[in-house]
Amino acid sequence: MIAFPKVDPNGMTARVLLAFLATAGLYYVNIMPALVDGFKEGLSFSNRDAGLVGSFNVYGAACGAFVVAFLVTRINWRLTSHLLLLGLLVLDTISMFVVDPASLMALRFVHGLVGGSLVGVGFSIIARTQAPDRTFGMLLLVQALAGGLGVMALPPLVPQFGTQVLFAALILFSAITLLLLQFLPDYPPRAMSTTRVAGSGLAAKGPYLFALASVFLFQAANMGLYAFVIGLGKSYGLNVDFVSETLGIANWFGILGATLVIWLSTRHGIFRPIFVGMVLTVLGTWALLLSDVKWIWIASNIVTAVTWNFVIAYLLGMCSRFDYAGQSAVWAGFVSKMGLATGPLIGSFVLGESRYTILIAVSLGLLALSTLAAALPARYLDREDPRPGRPDAALQIT
Repeated sequence: MIAFPKVDPNGMTARVLLAFLATAGLYYVNIMPALVDGFKEGLSFSNRDAGLVGSFNVYGAACGAFVVAFLVTRINWRLTSHLLLLGLLVLDTISMFVVDPASLMALRFVHGLVGGSLVGVGFSIIARTQAPDRTFGMLLLVQALAGGLGVMALPPLVPQFGTQVLFAALILFSAITLLLLQFLPDYPPRAMSTTRVAGSGLAAKGPYLFALASVFLFQAANMGLYAFVIGLGKSYGLNVDFVSETLGIANWFGILGATLVIWLSTRHGIFRPIFVGMVLTVLGTWALLLSDVKWIWIASNIVTAVTWNFVIAYLLGMCSRFDYAGQSAVWAGFVSKMGLATGPLIGSFVLGESRYTILIAVSLGLLALSTLAAALPARYLDREDPRPGRPDAALQIT
């Protein structure tokens, strides 16, 4: 058996490898616009059927994350990750040959179960690293790079190669992750500090629940709009090639948001970065109402891509600081997937054939609620941490 060298468990290379591990099971979310539009163009699905396929996929992922939340401290994470990645490869291969909406919904739900379990395992390992905010930032950076490439390259290929090209992209990503997994070291559960634990006691339960609510609302608001953003651009008279290229470039600009999180961490606390990011997200989303102006379409997509990566990394990092064994991060991952799944579900019913203005309004309302929900836990953790300038101040261990 080949003995692969292991990387430093808290080094930057490990952050990259963990980012791939936590992305592989949910990569289809990063290319959701390409998938939804591909189902419509390649398989003649309606807006509702295409959106529901995406929703079933992510609801399956939420169920998988829910189960893993109870098992994550008991399972062998490395063996489990191998088995789950192999399962993804098989299910994506089968998906290439399914053309019935109901059958594809059922199959993608099972795919989501497997992928969500993998992401849950990945999140639990990220929570065991030093400064998980930075690792979540790297996670968003990898997702922005891979997602940008997907939404830019895949939509023009569907008319020529069919929806098989969409699932081929997912297969390739899982295969690469399976290889990279061999270089990750062991990550045993971390011992909790004997001096201070941010999430201990009844007082922390309320803030943690608000943190989870903020994650759910934020993800639902963004994904509910993002899943149909290609159709949104088309409804304003924009060419599909221009739309897909803009989305790809915007995803790559989203790297700035993830990079900012890696650089800033908690040196300015948690509340202020989240609040500023939320305000910019609302402004960028509102600007989509003026998408008939090309430069506004480009600017709004870039702004929301940057702030999505920036804010969700802080929200997930915030949740992970409520315990050190990784369970709080796994529950946050479950809630995140519920939000990602619920967004397209709401969107598919709100949108109808072309009610994009109402869809944008619903997204803005959910973002406002998410901002309010994030305020309590962010303030709580900022008060608990006497030295917010230290990236790992909330992660001291014995």
